[in-house]
Amino acid sequence: MPSYTPTQKSAIQQFTGFTHTKESVAAKQLKSHSWNIEQAVDAYFQSNNPSKDASSSTSALSRLFDSYRDNPKDEPDTIGVEGSMRYLQDLGLSLDEPVVLAILTELAAPTMGELTRSGFVDGWKRLRAATLSDQKSTLPNLRTSLSSSSSSPQGLFRQTYKHTFRLALAPGQRSLPLDTALEYWRLLLSPPALKWNTKTTPWLDYWIEYLTTKWKKGVSKDMWEQTAVFAGKSLEDETMGWWSEDGAWPGCLDEFVGFVREKRGDGGAEEPGMEM
Repeated sequence: MPSYTPTQKSAIQQFTGFTHTKESVAAKQLKSHSWNIEQAVDAYFQSNNPSKDASSSTSALSRLFDSYRDNPKDEPDTIGVEGSMRYLQDLGLSLDEPVVLAILTELAAPTMGELTRSGFVDGWKRLRAATLSDQKSTLPNLRTSLSSSSSSPQGLFRQTYKHTFRLALAPGQRSLPLDTALEYWRLLLSPPALKWNTKTTPWLDYWIEYLTTKWKKGVSKDMWEQTAVFAGKSLEDETMGWWSEDGAWPGCLDEFVGFVREKRGDGGAEEPGMEM
């Protein structure tokens, strides 16, 4: 049995979950696509999906999409807020479930309350789920993938996390209000999604405490995305042996390192000044 890194094992698990293939098939497909999960899954389905079946699934998905449209006459290729809510309810989901964000990511939703025809059809075709029943059956695999390591940029967690910033932005905004960001961090960085917690450090609790007592500002896209990178590294090594004050981290994360070290009583460098 070949030896794989934790990131590669996670990729194999996600691939087999989506495609229901053997691990050996998953590993071969992933290797040929440089361990990019999305590309490997797309290539697998393209090579194993006859054009007739693809055409049939496109028609079925388009009809399903039509059944949830709010304003078919004026917006024939859009499902609005009411239709999106109805669709998620029919999937048996509520908005406080992290897997909802994963689905919206897979379907390339432009905002929290909107689905487009192209995103809906292409997303579910990629997951080979042309009916509501099939789509429900993907939820367990999506939930499992969402809770796996954040170290792979192509992994479902990282893709969902990145897309959530776009979903959460209000029209005209370039950064998230802190309260909004905290709400989504609680959703994405705790079970049943990724558990940002290690043996000696309750990272998410410390992060929230730091932000609410020290930061108190909005959250930029860079700060949002780098927090996921930081979380992944801290889960791999909670001693923060990978951290350097000369690194290209946002100032808030530099200061958070000092905050954590003080909370844990393990010393460390002086806290750098806060900057963005």
